[in-house]
Amino acid sequence: MSQNDPAVVKGLIIDDEVLLTLEEICHACSVEATYIVELVEEGVLEPRRHGELADQWRFPGTSLRRARMALRLQRDLQVNLAGVALTLELLEEIESLRSGLPER
Repeated sequence: MSQNDPAVVKGLIIDDEVLLTLEEICHACSVEATYIVELVEEGVLEPRRHGELADQWRFPGTSLRRARMALRLQRDLQVNLAGVALTLELLEEIESLRSGLPER
């Protein structure tokens, strides 16, 4: 690709209808399965279970965004898992309140 070529950006739009496996969400976040299991145990992520085993869990597409935000909070700000859960809950509440405000 030369300097005059436009940058090519590839992406996939993931919404709540897309279900990701534990392996897929781990790969997308570049983390081990134990990290995702810890997020589930702390209530940060809520899989739509398809069995008792973690490898049978299915996560809605919105879980990917939450998992990545959790990872950044822990990595960049040194927030523990309980703090991550609270922070994400508060951020979602703020987003919900803002979406209800009239446009300026």
